[in-house]
Amino acid sequence: MPTRILWPQRRFVFDFPVELYPELMERLRGTPARVEDRIQSFPADILTRRDGERWSIQENVGHLVDTEALFQGRLDDFDAGLATLRAADMTNRKTFDARHNDQPLVTILLALRRERSALISRLERLSPDQFARTALHPRLQKPMRLVDMMLFHAEHDDYHLARMTELASDFGF
Repeated sequence: MPTRILWPQRRFVFDFPVELYPELMERLRGTPARVEDRIQSFPADILTRRDGERWSIQENVGHLVDTEALFQGRLDDFDAGLATLRAADMTNRKTFDARHNDQPLVTILLALRRERSALISRLERLSPDQFARTALHPRLQKPMRLVDMMLFHAEHDDYHLARMTELASDFGF
């Protein structure tokens, strides 16, 4: 099997029509259900087992919760008309400090649903033309429309879902 491209090395081409924002909203809305469906049958020892220093399945779920604040903040940046979006903490200190493996999984899943629901509610209040607003993404060093940021966030969700599947397979589940 080919080696996966790590998230920081991913590159994106944003050349799709802004009018695809409703489909991207549905993709973002569906992440909590997809996560729950994917991991519901995994026993606790599989959910919290680490692959060396890399995050466990449960920590990957927690990371999705942790990144919701970044997306909300970037929405604030778009609303404020900033030229450059706020940068992510590429050390992921928030996820490492959260100790997600020490929390009940149900708490993390409920937090993901709550945070994602808040995000979707905010996106639903926007007018169609607002999805075309543009700002510079600091890591990628390229302009992003809000609709591009939605794709970026959905791809990040899928990246971590794929990692959860990879870990489960590696652990024989």
